[in-house]
Amino acid sequence: MLEKDIERVLVSKEEIDQALSRLGQDITADYEGKDILVIGILRGAAVFMADLVRHIDAYVTIDFMDVSSYGDATQSSGEVKILKDLNSSVEGKHILIVEDIIDTGRTLHYIVGLLEHRKAASVRICTLLDKPERREIAEVKPDYVGLDIPNEFVVGYGLDFKQRYRNLPYIGVLKPAIYQEA
Repeated sequence: MLEKDIERVLVSKEEIDQALSRLGQDITADYEGKDILVIGILRGAAVFMADLVRHIDAYVTIDFMDVSSYGDATQSSGEVKILKDLNSSVEGKHILIVEDIIDTGRTLHYIVGLLEHRKAASVRICTLLDKPERREIAEVKPDYVGLDIPNEFVVGYGLDFKQRYRNLPYIGVLKPAIYQEA
C-alpha cells in the first residue's frame, strides 16, 4: 500500500545494513574503553538507533530527546523546540547523538550547544543520512555518516511525512504530489 506513494527507492535495505556495519565498527574503535551515552533524536532516529547500537561493541546506555523544527512541514521552520528532554545527566559522559538525517544543521547545532553547556565530556554526531548541500550551519559536521544523499524529500526507515512511512525498510523518495497536496 505504501509503495504507491514512493517515486523510487534511494537507499535499499542492503545499503542500510552495510552502512550500519561500517558505522558500528568505526564507533566501536573510536570509543574503545569508554562508556557511551547514545542519545536518539525522536522520532525519526528510533529505528536507526535500535539497529545501530546492536553493531557497537562497547558499554552503551541510551536516552532520547524529542526535538522539533519541522512540525508537519517539509521545510524546517528554523525554530527548535525541545518536546522531551533527557532523563539522565550528561555531565562527564561521552555522548553520541544519533540522528536520522541532517540537512540545515540548525537542530543539531542547538542540541550540541546544549549538551556542551551541560558539561558532557565529549559530543559526537552519527547520522544515517546527510544532505551537505542543504547545510546552513557550516560548523555542524557529523562524525559518522551512513550515506550522503541529494536534496530530495525522503521517507522510510524512521523518516516520515506527517508521521507516515516510518515503517518502510528502505529510504524512498516521496512522490511530490503527496506532500504538495498537504
